[in-house]
Amino acid sequence: MGLWTAAGIILRRELKSYFQSPIAYVFLVGFLLLVGFLTFMVGGFFEMGQADLRFFFFWHPWVYLLLVPAASMRLWAEERKSGTIELLLTLPVTLPQTIVAKFLAAWLFLILALVLTGPIVLTVLYLGNPDVGVIVAGYIGSALLAGAYLSVGLFASALTRNQVISFVVALLICLFLLLAGWPPVVSMFTRWAPDWLVRTVAAFGVMPYFESATRGVLDIRDMAYFVSVMIVMLLATHWTVENRKGS
Repeated sequence: MGLWTAAGIILRRELKSYFQSPIAYVFLVGFLLLVGFLTFMVGGFFEMGQADLRFFFFWHPWVYLLLVPAASMRLWAEERKSGTIELLLTLPVTLPQTIVAKFLAAWLFLILALVLTGPIVLTVLYLGNPDVGVIVAGYIGSALLAGAYLSVGLFASALTRNQVISFVVALLICLFLLLAGWPPVVSMFTRWAPDWLVRTVAAFGVMPYFESATRGVLDIRDMAYFVSVMIVMLLATHWTVENRKGS
């Protein structure tokens, strides 16, 4: 069995495991209901009188803040709790391939949830003539944001066998990334902190990079930020699992 074949088996196993329990369906239904409610009710879509998805994408960082850690908390914690991690690590596949396979399986699941919001896009297209390019860029930015949050969740799951602790750790790290670049938080730091500290804190925040995508701008620097977060978190996951395997 080739290494990539074994990695593909792990990817399919992880993706299939979501749908072998009610977790996937609860997540998908919860995500769609929450996004729909926030877009049409809280965001005042119909009262706004403008056919665009500005408020649809506005809520994604906050919705992902709760749902992505919930979707990722079992990825490594369940393996350790059930004792299958020892078997997994003896398979003819490298640890980096196992980590990437788990990450891609969960990311595909999140992208599926995002794709299922298609009726909202069709509604906007029916009611008006929005800029399709902006919508596509927003979806790409949302998928990258979900991937960044997911890489954090994967790392948090590798830290412990307790899924609740994994969820809380991932939520706190993602909350830091969300608030670090949020204008009100940056303004608060500006009042008392030196410029270099303000710039450092703001550089970690996801909001400026995500907001660029929702405006239809796919800057290479914004995409590099999300990819960098994923790489750093996946490397941290590798280090954590490797150390625990050695001990």
